[in-house]
Amino acid sequence: MTGEPRGPQASRLRQRKIQRLRRFAIPPDLLPGALTRSYTRCGNPRCHCAQDQGHEAWSLTFMVEGKRRVERIPRDWVEEVRRRVEAGREFQDAVRAVLAANAQLLVLARRQRKKRKRR
Repeated sequence: MTGEPRGPQASRLRQRKIQRLRRFAIPPDLLPGALTRSYTRCGNPRCHCAQDQGHEAWSLTFMVEGKRRVERIPRDWVEEVRRRVEAGREFQDAVRAVLAANAQLLVLARRQRKKRKRR
């Protein structure tokens, strides 16, 4: 592709893209997927879970090589895993925004190229 798109719209798109790229270096501890809480029953008829909602259990669900994985998360890891999953989601959103800006810049460059050829 030759020639960068010009004008205020292109400038705004490039600025948004650069802001996001500056904000996010690839942090080494991000996690993909979703952290979920569920409740299980232990089977003991005298346990509170027989009448109540059950024992709290946490799991992280994510994809690896096209396969869905579900891993149990210890209760004392939940806050740290939650923080890392949220950071991973923010990073993915930023990458999507940069890719969208790149696509919009490509379309804008193509339109501007057509206008220049018509003149």
